Amino acid sequence: MTTIASLRRISAKSLSEKILAEKDSPSPSYAIIDVRDDDYIGGHIKGCTNIPSVQLDAMMPTLVRKLKDTKTVVFHCALSQQRGPSAALKYLREKDCLSKREGEGAVEQEVLVLDRGFEGWQRVYGGDERLTEGYVKEIWENY
Repeated sequence: MTTIASLRRISAKSLSEKILAEKDSPSPSYAIIDVRDDDYIGGHIKGCTNIPSVQLDAMMPTLVRKLKDTKTVVFHCALSQQRGPSAALKYLREKDCLSKREGEGAVEQEVLVLDRGFEGWQRVYGGDERLTEGYVKEIWENY
């Protein structure tokens, strides 16, 4: 059984390479789910979907169905210490429940947590417009 401690992580460097490698793809093999709430301001990873953690429980069945054919799903919050890992774990559990209810075998899917969250991401890629949108450096300077 997967736990928060056993969730696999992806580095900002590995995720940036994946994004850049597939930047012209009409349907990338990955999805990035940003579960930050009010702290979503100040920038986000290009192409991510923001689902605030307070809405996550209600949105989870829809999210699992929407991403069922996506090879890699990456969750993160500001630091990826609580909300991001919790969201990834909820996603995995919902995915298992859904496949059992619908009698389908679990689709092979990699569910990861962005190491160090957006805070770590913005330190390296905040100013890179190929990878980050809406970045406001002043918001993150004292984070």
